[in-house]
Amino acid sequence: MQQQITIDNQIFDVLDVKEKITIADSFVVNSNKIGRGNGEAKLYVGNDSEELRWFFGKRPFEIKCFLLKKDLIKYLQDTQIEYQKPEQFYRSKDKLPDLFEERFERIKSLPDNIVLFEAEEQDQIAGPRIYINSSNSFYQILRELSLPNITYISVLKLKNIQTREISFYFKLFADYFGEVEHPAIIEEEIDNSANEQTRQARKGHGIYRSKLLDLCPFCPITMITDDRLLIASHIKPWVDSDTFEKTDPYNGFMLSPTFDFLFDRGFMSFTDDKKVMLSPFLSKMTYSKIGISDNKNIPMLPVEGREEYLKYHRENIFKSGGDI
Repeated sequence: MQQQITIDNQIFDVLDVKEKITIADSFVVNSNKIGRGNGEAKLYVGNDSEELRWFFGKRPFEIKCFLLKKDLIKYLQDTQIEYQKPEQFYRSKDKLPDLFEERFERIKSLPDNIVLFEAEEQDQIAGPRIYINSSNSFYQILRELSLPNITYISVLKLKNIQTREISFYFKLFADYFGEVEHPAIIEEEIDNSANEQTRQARKGHGIYRSKLLDLCPFCPITMITDDRLLIASHIKPWVDSDTFEKTDPYNGFMLSPTFDFLFDRGFMSFTDDKKVMLSPFLSKMTYSKIGISDNKNIPMLPVEGREEYLKYHRENIFKSGGDI
């Protein structure tokens, strides 16, 4: 069944996904740079291949693209701590806090949620590497907001079910050196945690894990019961939870490692009627290899008492790509 997403009351078929385009230092504006090089407006999207040509089009391609205002706001919220307390040595490190405020206000003032631009392949560049560029000011948002190394772009290839028009949905994500949360946030929360029990709960250890195992001694997806292979996964992330929620066993599932990662990173969530929700920002092939499908029923999923936590996860963690 074709996966679909809804954006501002428009329904799109998800044709494919370019899962991860890492934002290099060379792409961002000078204030965001770490190195000494000059800014380059072109974005590297991958090496020339049959797969990439199917995704973007024949040489030289021109594509209709869009960003979502709500995604840009979410990205800035996710990177606010890095703008204000940088872990990396940016060229304009001291100016980043003010730049954050300026950029945040500018994005909030955009008149529409859908931010349109067109991009073209840079076919004058020899070699196997494929780049795109655009003179549109909305394309420049990608360069101005993005912080190098911790930012990547996912691109959905979509078809409007009414107009049949093909478009490309660009979305910025933050990835803090392999962690979901910024190191400064984690450190602050750990320092503020009142006791060892709360700190242990962050890693899925201690009394939190024991209570969760009592409630659900297996992974409801794989039905694995060996607790050595199970992870006590928070539904509402530990760092976003209050003291009670951090150790509440109803704020969690026991999951096998792969599904814990998918759930923790927002690539998977669940409905209140025990159906799997899969993010369009991973490919069908990846999900197929894992052995999970969208809308799959998980009859043993213990949702009772977890409805509010799951609502938070769907609205704040799940990478939906559209309206929920």
